[in-house]
Amino acid sequence: QVQLVESGGGLVQTGGSLRLSCAARGMIFSIYAMGWYRQAPGKQRELVASISSGGSKTYADSVKGRFTISRDNAKNTVYLQMNSLKPEDTAVYYCNWGYSTDPRIGSWGQGTQVTVSS
Repeated sequence: QVQLVESGGGLVQTGGSLRLSCAARGMIFSIYAMGWYRQAPGKQRELVASISSGGSKTYADSVKGRFTISRDNAKNTVYLQMNSLKPEDTAVYYCNWGYSTDPRIGSWGQGTQVTVSS
């Protein structure tokens, strides 16, 4: 059974940085695309960034130039480096896996809360 465990969230001021991690278990991590998603209160879950098995990256327009997705196949972990954070980045962040640039085949984990204060 695939298990995804997100970590690294917290409270940060506007302009600050955080690095999120998502550790995957129970899957052949290297062959799948991985994605980071977020859900703010009262809003739908949205794709933030994804990375293919080959390392190709896609980003939501709202985070381009500020966020960077990366993966370490040896550690079965995907990362999201978030810089220049804004209050509108406040949300619960989740990771998921799949085959496309919007990889959300798996069950959602508990997520990690990111709060950006103004």
